[in-house]
Amino acid sequence: MKQENKVYSSVLDLIGNTPLVKLNRITSKFKGDFYAKIESFNPGHSSKDRIALYIIEQAEKQGILKPGDTIIETTSGNTGFSLAMVSIIKGYECVLAVSSKSSPDKIDMLKTMGAKVYVCPAHVSADDPRSYYEVAKRLHEERKGSVYINQYFNQLNIDAHYHSTGAEIWNQTEGKITHLVACSGTGGTISGTAKYLKEQNPNIKVIGVDAFGSVIKKYHETREFDANEIYPYRIEGLGKNLIPTATDFDTIDEFIKVTDEDSAHTAREIARTEGMFVGYTSGAAVQALKQLSEAGEFKNSDKVVVIFPDHGSRYMSKVYSDKWMNDQGFFDSIHEESIQKVQYIK
Repeated sequence: MKQENKVYSSVLDLIGNTPLVKLNRITSKFKGDFYAKIESFNPGHSSKDRIALYIIEQAEKQGILKPGDTIIETTSGNTGFSLAMVSIIKGYECVLAVSSKSSPDKIDMLKTMGAKVYVCPAHVSADDPRSYYEVAKRLHEERKGSVYINQYFNQLNIDAHYHSTGAEIWNQTEGKITHLVACSGTGGTISGTAKYLKEQNPNIKVIGVDAFGSVIKKYHETREFDANEIYPYRIEGLGKNLIPTATDFDTIDEFIKVTDEDSAHTAREIARTEGMFVGYTSGAAVQALKQLSEAGEFKNSDKVVVIFPDHGSRYMSKVYSDKWMNDQGFFDSIHEESIQKVQYIK
């Protein structure tokens, strides 16, 4: 429990109740008011703290997780960090199967937090024995006394956000929110938040952000899995090459796709215009706002909440590295002003 004197028993007491901050410059030409739910204010610097603590505590209550057990999970990095953090406090071992698409920064942080990390190739099918899904399943089967969190297919992923993020946003906007815009990976954040908000006001429009190379948008529209939609892309924690049951498609009104390049530049733009140092998926979310605004989605009376899932420090070797951006071909005559010049005085 959070204590009134603001002294907390552990970092776990700091999870949730993240701030909602008005966006000003980057949305200045858009109709409506825009607010960012800044999830990097969680102690593990991402929204995944919420599900890590909630799922583990539910497993403890049900007697599934016992002292000395091992927590196993598939992750693009953020969930793994949150699980490792909770495991330290609660005394569990943590074993993670991580996508090779995850930034080196994220992998280094997981190791620093005491987790055992298996890095698996990103661009293989979900049922390939080398995929991080299959590796995690195998590790769970081999290790006695282990619990597989399985965030992509765990209803508790949705429940965690239903009981926290959704209620927070409703209260912070005093019930005046008209749109929720959020990236969808496992789908737990957007689904749980949307479920709560729509129970309060079914007219709130929920828009998911998907990546080109992912199957999620088309599945939402057709309820058919189309493998032809799948191809490699760079954004971590956004989109999927399978259909997670932790995505409640009925709570989401529509999906919009964004590109790797646009999302990367927009992440940098958020830092330069709003002073918020946020992750790659936050760039994707604001890029979606740009596209929606250009399409005439918003009106002056709208109050739009966009979820910023994590912190920019996890992408120093990617979107905040000029070398990485240049290697991806993301710098051109339009964006070359994005390169920050550094002068060394000798």
